[in-house]
Amino acid sequence: MKHLYLLVVFIVLFSCTSKSSKPMTHKYTNALINETSPYLLQHAHNPVNWQPWNSKTLNQAKTENKLVLISIGYAACHWCHVMEHESFEDSLVAQTMNTNYINIKIDREERPDVDQVYMNAVQLMTGQGGWPLNIVALPDGRPVWGGTYFKKEQWISALNQIAELYKSNPEKLHEYANKLEQGIKSMDVVATNNNKPDFNKTFINNAVKKWSNSFDKHYGGTNRAPKFMMPNNYQFLLRYAYQNNNQDILNFVNLTLTKMAYGGLYDHIGGGFSRYSVDIKWHVPHFEKMLYDNAQLVSLYADAYQLTKNKLYKNVITETLNYVNNEMTTKNGAFYSSLDADSLNKNNELEEGAFYVWTKQELEHILKEDFLLFSNYYNVNDFGFWEHNNYVLIKNEDDNAFAEKHNISIEALQSYKTKWKQTLLEIRNKRPKPRLDDKTLTSWNALMLKAYVDAYRVLGEETYLASAEKNANFILNNQLQNDGSLFHNYKNGKSSINGFLEDYATTIEAFIALYEVTGEEKWLKTSRDLTNYTFDFFFDKTSNMFFFTSSKDEALVSRSVEYRDNVIAASNSIMANNLFRLSHYFDNEYFYNTATNMLNNVTLEMQDYPSGYSNWLNLMLNYTHPYYEVALVGNEAHKQLTELNKNYLPNKLIAVSKYENSMPLLKNRFTPDKTLIYVCVNKSCKLPVSKTKEALKLITKQ
Repeated sequence: MKHLYLLVVFIVLFSCTSKSSKPMTHKYTNALINETSPYLLQHAHNPVNWQPWNSKTLNQAKTENKLVLISIGYAACHWCHVMEHESFEDSLVAQTMNTNYINIKIDREERPDVDQVYMNAVQLMTGQGGWPLNIVALPDGRPVWGGTYFKKEQWISALNQIAELYKSNPEKLHEYANKLEQGIKSMDVVATNNNKPDFNKTFINNAVKKWSNSFDKHYGGTNRAPKFMMPNNYQFLLRYAYQNNNQDILNFVNLTLTKMAYGGLYDHIGGGFSRYSVDIKWHVPHFEKMLYDNAQLVSLYADAYQLTKNKLYKNVITETLNYVNNEMTTKNGAFYSSLDADSLNKNNELEEGAFYVWTKQELEHILKEDFLLFSNYYNVNDFGFWEHNNYVLIKNEDDNAFAEKHNISIEALQSYKTKWKQTLLEIRNKRPKPRLDDKTLTSWNALMLKAYVDAYRVLGEETYLASAEKNANFILNNQLQNDGSLFHNYKNGKSSINGFLEDYATTIEAFIALYEVTGEEKWLKTSRDLTNYTFDFFFDKTSNMFFFTSSKDEALVSRSVEYRDNVIAASNSIMANNLFRLSHYFDNEYFYNTATNMLNNVTLEMQDYPSGYSNWLNLMLNYTHPYYEVALVGNEAHKQLTELNKNYLPNKLIAVSKYENSMPLLKNRFTPDKTLIYVCVNKSCKLPVSKTKEALKLITKQ
């Protein structure tokens, strides 16, 4: 059942007030009013005495010897809003919380480090996790109880029992905290693999074979619901299929990408993807739109289009980037974080998906004589029905088949589609829009920066390159500090949180990609400098892995090492891939050996759960197949670069210069009045060629 609930104070936080309007007054205001996170500001007028996560708040808990209640969520989280309305806006609940606890609200997107520690704790305690994430901790921050969403009565009862136990028998809670602390610290320990690295094709083949047992052969993706899109899974499988001539795997990837693009998960009217599908056919989404999903999916569809030339994939790229440009881009080239799942419905109540869904009666009235064709195309029928007379638009066949079945030309169908989308978009935009989380996160911005680079590389659209460069300069000018470190967040001209490993890893990756389409060395050298910084402040010499947090940051219960790939690839797997590439660019043996050791450590777990290590498997392909260094030198180098980038070549990196250059891959290779292409493997180079076609013959997918 979908929860409907009244809009209370949110409209004040996110709408403009005219000069003649009287300022709104609130019965309650807490310390979150001074924060910039939209999620925290949503709770600034709760009767709960919320505090932000900082040393002052934590010290207060120790001084007063009070339990700490930590509640973690994010702006686009539907069930976070439900629990707020049911509990955190209730004065009786607030009285229980304020009397017995120091209450801390955390935006998980601003503080993924804190979120990870307490998520691990809740998973140990309950066997599952999610958001909202609610934890009770001792005054020193060590957790003793937790869970996700609680109904009001459950919440009050649990908090009263824990508070009473802390008064009557605190030793019991301290004993449990000690045990749980050890469990948390053990969850992200990476066992050092002292065996000699042995990366081979059989290992990868066996992993893919085991993984394929979970494939949904009808709708693509995994054979279960809910379905998350997991872009790094399909980036690897696409490459694996290509390099191993495995048509079955390629067919499965194409099936998945096609069904995702057909599904209600994809916004057929406005472009862009929702976060996940609640059903197996990608039909009904959890309606929030996240920047990181759309960024990674653009990169995935760009590579898939480059390999297959499937026009559907091209449309997904262009429509998604149009959506990002229209709804999630700032004037200075930064990107916002998300759009909420909830928006106001016709009854002026917040409802999940209200902005996106349609009734049959609405569509009949709007489309008139076009409705029958439209309803067949987007399944305004039993296949597309959701609930409460609402339909989520979904396709189930390709345009050519549909046009033939309905005896119209493909050109006529495209004309209909353009008209339908323009008409419905105009009407939809008159509805109350979902709330926007307008903070900027460096890591997610870097993912979208790379998405624009990948789209430009494949489609050659200059505006995409302009957007990529504008965002890259935003990161340089606003998020990169004088000491070489990065900030994690940005809003209203202010950055306040030190960067995490994910910020460095994704920015390095994006800047390398930007170098490979522009040849501007500053992007490559900045990547190297950021990498050196991570070695200074994030690297663990004992495990040869990188901590998620800098050694400059205040210590948490546990200093985690993120290495399992998820919806976003793990920061350590991205770093390992970066180190492999940078080792080639700068002939840096230490980078190469570190990447090798990192991959070797993770092989101990990869066979058990291959889909959780797809970005590591992608790195392993670099070791088990030829990996090409392509150097383009001369006056026509950038023209040759553009031609080369039109081809799907996942097993290569590119160095480029118009002039004499001292970089290892370019040194002593400049010849006046000539543009030459050098193709090398393992520091062994073929004779230079002058035409892109000749170079492509030297680069095999094997």
